[in-house]
Amino acid sequence: MGQRFLIDSNVVIDYLNGTLPLSGMNLVNHIVNDLPLLSVITKIEILGFPAHDRLRTEFVDFATILNLDSDVVNQTISIKKSYKIKLGDAIIAATAMVHSLTPVTRDVDDFKKIGNLTILNPWEQ
Repeated sequence: MGQRFLIDSNVVIDYLNGTLPLSGMNLVNHIVNDLPLLSVITKIEILGFPAHDRLRTEFVDFATILNLDSDVVNQTISIKKSYKIKLGDAIIAATAMVHSLTPVTRDVDDFKKIGNLTILNPWEQ
């Protein structure tokens, strides 16, 4: 099985708005064509705005949502104990680690301090 990716909220929003650089758009197109994977926290962040649009809803409906299970919760707790990181980012990192995924995000600084986590930034492709 090839490399699999977990798409962060900022990537989804900029992808749907068409504001990623061309190389980043091409990368995310490839990831989305493979079936996008999102953390439940990304779903909440994307759809939690009072005026989210139909395109965001359709994207989330098309994606596979990885929910909080006991493994992700326990990994999140471990990350929160070890690193100063926001809860949402800890959940995304934990979800990626538990499911052997590479997070795709612009927020590299939020994730780079976590050991054993490879990050892909579509703004730097």
